[in-house]
Amino acid sequence: MDIKKIHNVYFLGVGGIGMSAIARYFNTIGKNVAGYDKVSKPLTSELINEGIHIHFSDDITNISNDFKNKENTLIVYTPAISNNNKELKYFTDQGFEIKKRSEILGMLSREKRCIAVAGTHGKTTITTMIAHLMRQSRMGCDAFLGGISKNYNTNFLVDKDSKYVVVEADEFDRSFLQLNPQKAIITSVDPDHLDIYSNENDLKDSFGQFVSQINPGGKLLIKSDLDFTIPQRDDIEIYTYSLSAKSDFRAENIRIEKGLYVFDFIGIKGTIKNLRLGLPGLLNVENAIAAIGMVTLSGVRNDEIFNSLCIFKGIQRRFDYQINRDDFVYIDDYAHHPEELKASVSSVKALFVDKKITGIFQPHLYSRTRDLAEEFAKSLELLDEIILLEIYPAREEPIVGVTSEIIFDKIRNKNKVLCKKADLLEVLKNRKPEVLMTLGAGDIDEFVAPIKELYSKA
Repeated sequence: MDIKKIHNVYFLGVGGIGMSAIARYFNTIGKNVAGYDKVSKPLTSELINEGIHIHFSDDITNISNDFKNKENTLIVYTPAISNNNKELKYFTDQGFEIKKRSEILGMLSREKRCIAVAGTHGKTTITTMIAHLMRQSRMGCDAFLGGISKNYNTNFLVDKDSKYVVVEADEFDRSFLQLNPQKAIITSVDPDHLDIYSNENDLKDSFGQFVSQINPGGKLLIKSDLDFTIPQRDDIEIYTYSLSAKSDFRAENIRIEKGLYVFDFIGIKGTIKNLRLGLPGLLNVENAIAAIGMVTLSGVRNDEIFNSLCIFKGIQRRFDYQINRDDFVYIDDYAHHPEELKASVSSVKALFVDKKITGIFQPHLYSRTRDLAEEFAKSLELLDEIILLEIYPAREEPIVGVTSEIIFDKIRNKNKVLCKKADLLEVLKNRKPEVLMTLGAGDIDEFVAPIKELYSKA
């Protein structure tokens, strides 16, 4: 496919975090871009303000004539779009060039030296850190991010003079197998997306295939303690990272000063002392080790790293402080896997040792709830009080017998409430939490503004 011959690019599911980054790319290079999404949200409003026409009803009459010429129009869709979608069916029946988001990302990533970050969790933070450190250095980069960077208020960065592109390598739908990176990170291989993978070994085999697709002469950086057998590759360099264990890249002398983590970075090119990280949680120190390790391997200098890490602001919906008062703290977080929940809640408990932690959790996907109900319950038990919402279905149809109740019944903490979304604000009115967390990858973020308003009056 020759992008130069494509004038129009139409997105089905344009408001998705990965889709919107690619839409922004095509808009930036001067293509005529439009799309459909199921619901309006802040991200779609931003895209509209950037000149991308978007509508919110599945109706082919909403598709402008510009996008009905199949000779110069590309259709990009996300797997979250149903096969019953009328617009997808129209473009299919009419014989348009139709590509998955992952195929387009794979194609775009081959235009530069690709740094890809894979893992069942942690990849968005590390990808965004890498992009920030590269961007603040003489190296620069393009970047397709899985979250909105607070430093740049976008999920897409462009630098025409840079040779590098940084991408999040998503294992869902085996999307990352469209990539052939020059350098790659693997952060974790915990069981997830078992609606796509037949079992945990199938998932790990897919990560093995991802490793096999690193370009000869490339580099792999992998967390040192993963239960994962790296495929034999004599033609790439393999490095390890860890928070503190003996690895090629690690941290020493970790401490908290004035509310910030400070640490010494130990790497293959020497030590960087007294690095300052503004994000809470030891997990983010480990994420920083991975990001610094990768940019070190890519040629970023130690002084550039020192000067730029301390100004990294993080990502929206990743341990995102909404209210931070002495009498009340509210944090919003995207955590939707048991290990992510465990890490997020544990970080909050370490920061607020003497305060009661209340968490509102919205499970994401019926299949993930079914497969990991026991693990979800154990992670949620770390909270002092749990408010559990209904499952957010995303792309899935309901599964008989699978509801939030199967998690709820396994939670041994008696301070638990099963709550409908419509009742959440009323439930919160009767509570005065000391530290409140909203947790999940569904539409729970719609409550952030109302919750802030509710507790800003206090």
